[in-house]
Amino acid sequence: METPVRLTVLISGSGSNLQAVIDQTNAGALPTKIVRVLSNRKDAFGLERARRADIPTHYHNLVKYKKQHPATPEGVQAAREEYDAELARLVLADSPDMVACLGFMHVLSPKFLEPLEAARVSIINLHPALPGAFNGANAIERAHAAWLEGKIDKTGVMIHKVISEVDMGTPILVREIPFVKGEDEDLQKFAQKVHEVEWGVVIEGIQLAIQELRNEKQ
Repeated sequence: METPVRLTVLISGSGSNLQAVIDQTNAGALPTKIVRVLSNRKDAFGLERARRADIPTHYHNLVKYKKQHPATPEGVQAAREEYDAELARLVLADSPDMVACLGFMHVLSPKFLEPLEAARVSIINLHPALPGAFNGANAIERAHAAWLEGKIDKTGVMIHKVISEVDMGTPILVREIPFVKGEDEDLQKFAQKVHEVEWGVVIEGIQLAIQELRNEKQ
């Protein structure tokens, strides 16, 4: 039997995708060991999900770093870079093989990406949009608004590799979600439909990323 892949999960919110990973790991369907869940928000319910599953957690917030710098663009940039460098140190302390960003609402800079790349740690992200469409925050809401305006007829969910350009890394798995007139007009119902697709995509995407990681190490 192959050694489980050591997985660190970064979150900011309720952690429903994290729960899917925990459930599939416990069921033996995912060959992973979640070594830690890190959040940049103290009240993220995902931290509670991790604690219930006896997974170590850590809260790492940007505010402390912002307070140490002037509120100028340069100061904000310096704070973000210090935050990212420390986040990289915290992550690498657990010796993970892979980092999964599952609803982590913080743009990672090279100060985080480069140390992990040097340590040959794979970084993947779940994003609720199709490649090149609706990069960044509020992708579901923006896609829904574009559909109501008649600009698009589908959106989607993807797992992609993380690079410094937001949501622009190579896609590992893409799942299209067509809009259906009548049933998708309510944003809340549509968002729930997208989240349910995400729960399946995140498991399949991690499995593909693990396969890729193992192929590279052979």
